[in-house]
Amino acid sequence: MSGLKHLSNDLLIDSYFQAVKMDLESDFIGLLLDEIRSRGIESRINLNLVP
Repeated sequence: MSGLKHLSNDLLIDSYFQAVKMDLESDFIGLLLDEIRSRGIESRINLNLVP
């Protein structure tokens, strides 16, 4: 089980934005984005900005 499952939706979204802002590894950002999509909360981010 992924540790991301334990994050609240708000913390997951915040983590995604911080990871993008800090220009972290694209693989890590992809993991966050996959979890966001699996929860069906991708509407909370601007998908035009997704790497």
